[in-house]
Amino acid sequence: MDIQLKKGLLEFCVLAVLKKSDSYGYQIIKDISVCVEISESTLYPILKRLEAGSYLETYSVEHNSRLRKYYRITGSGRDYVDDFLEEWQQVMKIYYFIKGEENGDE
Repeated sequence: MDIQLKKGLLEFCVLAVLKKSDSYGYQIIKDISVCVEISESTLYPILKRLEAGSYLETYSVEHNSRLRKYYRITGSGRDYVDDFLEEWQQVMKIYYFIKGEENGDE
């Protein structure tokens, strides 16, 4: 898969995890790993970029006498995911056209 495409899709994978519930870095990696491998060195720049874009926000919770940074999706983040899903429908139409299928039916 093209690295830039994968990189962009990973942002939406992170937001999809956070749509379910607030989470922290290690748990996000575990949740995303069911569909695509992701490392800490890949995740944290994505989280920083999403936070800078106001798609998520952070807060800290004490866990085992240490502060753990949690991430929460914002309303803008939810809208961003919804917009992506609408656009993806158009991508799928093109995909099926290229495959020679109509609406995914062979």
